[in-house]
Amino acid sequence: IRAPRDARPQFESPRVGLMAILKVAKLGNPVIRKPTEAVPKETIGSPELQRLIADMIDTMHEYEGVGLAAPQVHVSKQLAVIEAKEPVHGDKPIPLTVLINPRILGMGKAVDADWEGCLSVNDLRGQVPRAAWVDVETFNRKGERIKIHAEGFFARVIQHECDHLAGKVFLDRMQDLSTLTHLKEMARFRHGE
Repeated sequence: IRAPRDARPQFESPRVGLMAILKVAKLGNPVIRKPTEAVPKETIGSPELQRLIADMIDTMHEYEGVGLAAPQVHVSKQLAVIEAKEPVHGDKPIPLTVLINPRILGMGKAVDADWEGCLSVNDLRGQVPRAAWVDVETFNRKGERIKIHAEGFFARVIQHECDHLAGKVFLDRMQDLSTLTHLKEMARFRHGE
């Protein structure tokens, strides 16, 4: 459930006019574990859904995330936004990508383990195995059905966000909980500080 529009804080931005930073649901809130509902195709172009997409992008940027799923902002819909303006782990930057009703069509058998975190699980990181590539069919922000082939970090983020849409978090995918670490301690002990 989303707060009424007038109850959400508004900020001026020359980039998008009015924007809203949405409250992020934390692990323990039932919305995080609830499988989401499909977005009706006919509503994709609606002002309400387009505003939600814009607000999710602004929220992702505000909290320095590279992905955000609708359940994380208290909306149980199959919607996620992804963007990485800078390269991560040597991969290319990820362009702004909106996933509406995404469906993973295929994934590589090769699995890579790497660090993941989540805006709904504050300040924790863990090693998560993920397929090295994925093929996804989704609607984009314009309501067009598209296919995306993603590799490396982009594939990881897509899998992470699709997990949110199924009511899962990265902790559910961890094979070795001994890698779970607080971000501050990770910086001190794993990066030579």
